[in-house]
Amino acid sequence: MAAVPGERPPLPPLHGTPLALLTVAIAFATFMEVLDITIVNVSVPHIAGSLGVSPQEGTWAISSYSLASAIMQPLSGWIGRQFGEVRAFCVSVLLFVAMSILCGLATSMPMLVVGRLLQGAGSGPMVALSLSLLLNNYPNEKKGLALALWAMTVVIAPIFGPILGGYLTDNYSWPWIFYINVPVGVLAAIVTWGLLRQRETKIVKMPIDVVGLVLLVVGVGCLQFMLDNGNDKDWFASPLITTLGITALVCLTFFIAWELTERHPVVELHLFGKRNFLVGVAAMSFGMFGFFGINVVYPLWLQTVLGYTASWAGLATAPVGILAFVLSPVIGRNIQRLELRSVVTFAFIVFAVTSYWFASFPDNASFEQLLWPRFIMGIGIPCFFIPLNQVFLSGLKPHEIASASGLANFCRTIAASISTAVTVTLWQHRGDYHHAVLAEHLNSASPAAMGYLDGLGALGGPATRAWSIVEALVTRQALTLAVNDVFLLCTAIFLVMIPVVWLAKPPFGNVAAGPGH
Repeated sequence: MAAVPGERPPLPPLHGTPLALLTVAIAFATFMEVLDITIVNVSVPHIAGSLGVSPQEGTWAISSYSLASAIMQPLSGWIGRQFGEVRAFCVSVLLFVAMSILCGLATSMPMLVVGRLLQGAGSGPMVALSLSLLLNNYPNEKKGLALALWAMTVVIAPIFGPILGGYLTDNYSWPWIFYINVPVGVLAAIVTWGLLRQRETKIVKMPIDVVGLVLLVVGVGCLQFMLDNGNDKDWFASPLITTLGITALVCLTFFIAWELTERHPVVELHLFGKRNFLVGVAAMSFGMFGFFGINVVYPLWLQTVLGYTASWAGLATAPVGILAFVLSPVIGRNIQRLELRSVVTFAFIVFAVTSYWFASFPDNASFEQLLWPRFIMGIGIPCFFIPLNQVFLSGLKPHEIASASGLANFCRTIAASISTAVTVTLWQHRGDYHHAVLAEHLNSASPAAMGYLDGLGALGGPATRAWSIVEALVTRQALTLAVNDVFLLCTAIFLVMIPVVWLAKPPFGNVAAGPGH
């Protein structure tokens, strides 16, 4: 067990302008860090062309960042205890800024990959520490609002990443997706340090758990690399993916056993012994699996099947953030009056209904048709993330918040990575299955097929041209049926999670009071 910080003279919580400035600074820093997870996605073709590599190699700009960030997230609590949460957050922001500049200046793919690795490593603790700093400096009666504002930035940023990335890449150049981090990050670090340098958390120096650290780095690194590249390498048909999977399994198994018996663990796995933490993180992780899966395959379907550009796919995706942005402060201000399990249940129902709604769309659905379920889905976002954060943080002490948030963020990140791998693979395999089933009906015994081919033949042109048109139509239908299967899977996951939420045990109340209480 980690040493518990000793008592210190209490400091009153922030109020008024200092509290508003702190909120804006931390919110923008958090938004910037989470934004960088997805802002690169739409710019990969431009980056690959500029640096003279294939688009497949260009995706390393995405996977290298997520790999390093996933490794660092569960270390957030340990880093905060070793160096102080205020200092650790500000240094993390400045490292992120410096590495953003390096990424923008990259003249080769290896240079960009190294920059993204360092950028992810530097920014990994930012999200967890940002939540801890907000909750430890907010008045007790406003902690729900702090939680809402933090959740809003974490959830909305990935949605707007592709839109902003596409705009900057199309109208300026791809390095600007990194350069925009610089002024925001510098200002956030200056404001945060200026307001909180006298409010540093208790520093607890502990021996470094070298064995646990090595097992974590190797295990999570192999797992993340396997998830990022498994689909392209045909999963376990590839010796590399098989080796990575076995290595990750062995290292993470030993890591769990080691950390549970280590006196000074690098990751506080004992938090999973708390019922509400376990239930909250499990519900959030599985819910994130379904939510992220929709957010991955939906724009892919729009671009590969419906012919949308990256910008239009982003616009079709973005409406989910509108109601989430509007309702988050409302949920936060009233969180003490709500039965949190009922709110999360409502969120899962909204997600399930809208996901099932998506599963009913044909391949000729209009832009307006697609907007409505996306817009309504936004109602569920604040009802999902804000209460679940409150659930898993309930009953924790101030010095445990960073560790708890880091672990939860790590589980959410891994759930998103697994979701990406599973849903994209499922979409492709189900597409092949539906293509084969549909193709069985394209024969001389099918009046519909023959009538369609005769109609194409009457327009002139060789028979091979008619068959190529039919093949394109079959592929389009098959991929649409496949994406509907993915949406139905997500619907089932959301519904299954409803009884899990009710395993949490009230009262949840306010999260633990900060040093001023």
